Amino acid sequence: MFIIDRYLLKQFSQIFMICFLSITGLFIVIDAFEHLDAFSAQAAQEGSLLKVITRYYAYHSLGIFERTGGILAMLAAMFTVTWLGRHQEMTALLASGISKVRILKPLLLAVVVVSLLGVPNRELVIPQVRDELMHDTKDIGGKSMRDLEARFDSQTDILLGGEKVVFGQRRIVKPTFVLPGNLSRYGKQLVADNAYHKMATSDHPAGFLLEGVIAPLHICKQPSLRLSLPGNSQKEHAAGSGQPGSDMEPSREEAPADSRAVVITPHDAKWLAPNQLFVVTAMPFTLLASGSQWRNYASTSELISQIGSPSTDLGADVRVALHVRLLRPLMDITLVMLGLPLMFSRSNRNIFLSIGICTLAALAFSAVAIACQSLGGLGLLNPALAAWLPLLLFIPLATGMSGALRT
Repeated sequence: MFIIDRYLLKQFSQIFMICFLSITGLFIVIDAFEHLDAFSAQAAQEGSLLKVITRYYAYHSLGIFERTGGILAMLAAMFTVTWLGRHQEMTALLASGISKVRILKPLLLAVVVVSLLGVPNRELVIPQVRDELMHDTKDIGGKSMRDLEARFDSQTDILLGGEKVVFGQRRIVKPTFVLPGNLSRYGKQLVADNAYHKMATSDHPAGFLLEGVIAPLHICKQPSLRLSLPGNSQKEHAAGSGQPGSDMEPSREEAPADSRAVVITPHDAKWLAPNQLFVVTAMPFTLLASGSQWRNYASTSELISQIGSPSTDLGADVRVALHVRLLRPLMDITLVMLGLPLMFSRSNRNIFLSIGICTLAALAFSAVAIACQSLGGLGLLNPALAAWLPLLLFIPLATGMSGALRT
């Protein structure tokens, strides 16, 4: 049986790679010729057109595998079974007393392996290269300006906005941050030439460094604006931030112990230049720069962290995406179990007709899944129910159809 298992796994692997390379190659050919001018312009800066195209599509092939891995595994299993039947190999195996379930065991194992390979790709690899994946053909180098999706920091009630964003530089062009009433002592808006997103360091927490501050006038000479922590009445305090480990000087006015600096000025922070401000926020830069695309490239731990973050008020669509991601392996197996019984129940050996019928079953499952996820994103279904409902509908159907495998 080990010889048969190796034979089936070899067939499955070859078909899977052919399908994946075919889809990836077709995507590259169509997309590259459509945006050849953009690649040529970038190649003029880097010196090699081949290098630019290779790097761009090498990163995007990871996204293609993430989106198509499950359906390609199903197609590979379908083609393998159909190929066995077309060459009478399935008849020989069944005649030797080997059950259908035993024949399919290595194929099911291969589908599980492909699904599990998607986990490190989704959780480890894609989050590390998401800056490259978010570059489209109009912004291959990440230096072009794109629209900014303004968002509220739910913890401080500051509206983070601006004219444009340069993703590769993590920069907001002409930032306009609207302050809530309890932070508007010097003015209601912070306006500057540029704002750069900075990760947390020993000097400061995460936030935006505003350079070339335009408004309010003279704010850079004023004490920092402080805000009381959640759970207390929010008050504004003109005092130094006093962050642990920073080189900020404390204000002469004593600040309450439960407050923290939200808008840090050079008056209290020696590491700031005279015309700079620092706005503290836990809002991820990618959420401002890419909007809803952010969740596609974030790891599960990042999704959970941002859902629980007081700064980001994420919608129900992110919660649905989190549940769907956790259920992805089970959904891939369900796809295969919907198709395999159809392969064994058909007496017609037409390979294309058999694959077409199985593909229609997979498309029906995918359509129901997308519809449920859309309803969950709109708040019409509970996020957990939106993710589980397709499985609740199709797993009993797949179980009933699996009778063909036991006969």
